[in-house]
Amino acid sequence: MDIQSIKNRFGIIGNSPSLNYSLQVAVQVANTDLTVLIMGESGVGKEAFSLIIHSLSNRKHNPFIAVNCGAIPEGTIDSELFGHEKGSFTGAVDSRKGYFETVNGGTIFLDEIGELPLGTQARLLRVLEAGEYIRVGSSKVQKTDVRVIAATNKDLLDLVHNGKFREDLYYRLSTVPIRVPALRDRKEDIHLLFRKFAGDFADKYKAAPIQLDDEAKQLLINYPWPGNIRELKNIAEQISVLSQDKQVSSKDLSRFLQPYNNNRLPVLAHVNGAAGQDFANEREILYKLFFDMKKDVTELKRMFVDVLQNPNLVSQNPAFINEIKEWKAQESLPTPMIVQPTGPPAPMTYGMNDEIHDHVEVEESLNIMDKEKELIIKALKKHRSKRKDAALDLGISERTLYRKLKEYDIEE
Repeated sequence: MDIQSIKNRFGIIGNSPSLNYSLQVAVQVANTDLTVLIMGESGVGKEAFSLIIHSLSNRKHNPFIAVNCGAIPEGTIDSELFGHEKGSFTGAVDSRKGYFETVNGGTIFLDEIGELPLGTQARLLRVLEAGEYIRVGSSKVQKTDVRVIAATNKDLLDLVHNGKFREDLYYRLSTVPIRVPALRDRKEDIHLLFRKFAGDFADKYKAAPIQLDDEAKQLLINYPWPGNIRELKNIAEQISVLSQDKQVSSKDLSRFLQPYNNNRLPVLAHVNGAAGQDFANEREILYKLFFDMKKDVTELKRMFVDVLQNPNLVSQNPAFINEIKEWKAQESLPTPMIVQPTGPPAPMTYGMNDEIHDHVEVEESLNIMDKEKELIIKALKKHRSKRKDAALDLGISERTLYRKLKEYDIEE
């Protein structure tokens, strides 16, 4: 089956070379039983690739199930995947089959594979290598014949290096890797997708389809689309419903797009010269946050030293001392003594803690784990140990927060 037929059958729109290559790999691997790892940012359509592989395989008449590993609590994911015996844990009033038993002979799609706990990863590795598993609370080994297709929006090798993902499982999963390109890397497809979504919503809401002028088209194409196809579809629906004029200008379109510049975390790729990578990754976001914090603190220290070296700055700019007082309140540092001059100031240098220095420089720890732990503790204190609110403030899931509390041995 050729690539265009695949696109027509599964509703895939676009002609970019990177998309065509990914589809070609999916078609070639479909008739085998090889494990496939689909990589790509959130919203690029990774599940569609898993459906293509299953539908073109010899298992197409057998069950297919998609499992979001990040949406299942850590304490129950083993039971969901492998089943459990009656009485194996609190609430297990009956025996239950897991997905690997119910989908026997078919295909299981494990989305967000990077969220699997290490213990579950070991169980999954046994399934992939020997086709064997054990129900929770049982000692009986059972067999299964299931093809596994995994997907992730994270850098699994990075997780391997941090001890959060098994190296042997990574190489077992990535027998055939497929990278689904981000929408910003498929600029020639953006307007095609928008027109398709706009037409669909026009039919749905019984209205005339919206049209973009030339400037609006250029704005649409140059927008970086951090939410990829999912975000584009949402924008098309918003404009279809809310736009009064069906001929949309760039000014009208800009009202629906989120402000997006180099100061926003999702475009760290442009700052660090690594465009196309997934910067939803917590570690990279925290790096940017800490570097920004260090930059701010360094600037405050420079102001502090300037005042100590030249007390005349205070009389010339009273707001200066207020900034230092605010810094002192935030950093819990002793307030420096500011001498109001009565005559020409004598050449002198004031140092912190009554010491005299020619230069004041304080090195601070940039250890990522220390900073991450510190932020988590601050968030818990701020929200009075309410995990849900703390996780929201930190920009991570509640489940990830729970895992990090255990990892850093933080008492709530």
